[in-house]
Amino acid sequence: ITIKDDGCGMDKDFLSKVTDPYATTRKTRNVGLGIPLFKMEAEMAGGSFEIDSVLNKGTLVKATFQIHHIDRPPLGDLSDTITALLPACDNCDISLLFKKDKDSFVFDTRELKEQLNGESVSQPYVMQFVKEMLNENILTILGGTIL
Repeated sequence: ITIKDDGCGMDKDFLSKVTDPYATTRKTRNVGLGIPLFKMEAEMAGGSFEIDSVLNKGTLVKATFQIHHIDRPPLGDLSDTITALLPACDNCDISLLFKKDKDSFVFDTRELKEQLNGESVSQPYVMQFVKEMLNENILTILGGTIL
């Protein structure tokens, strides 16, 4: 899993402690569990975790999971997750590369937006199309089974 943004980024001091559950920029509570739990899950599943950030430039997070590791959390419903993110994507983009062995497919909201000619990606018919297309491609790549 690779997540990349072009947001505000983190300075080197905060980046050095961002995997600590008690490191957060939030004012409402003094814990931040997202990144520490993501790192823990990847490492428990025999994978790895990397994070790099540049202040005022953005952040890059990479995590790998061994797909058949007994401690890997379930993949979940990827098409539902992507579809749920679409309403927030009129001003941002999502790119998904899904691959297994030598088979792969790419979903990118930039390509979708081009096809829509200014129509919002959060329109119900667009979201339904995306969900069905993702499910079809995922099932094809996985040989008809969801992991």
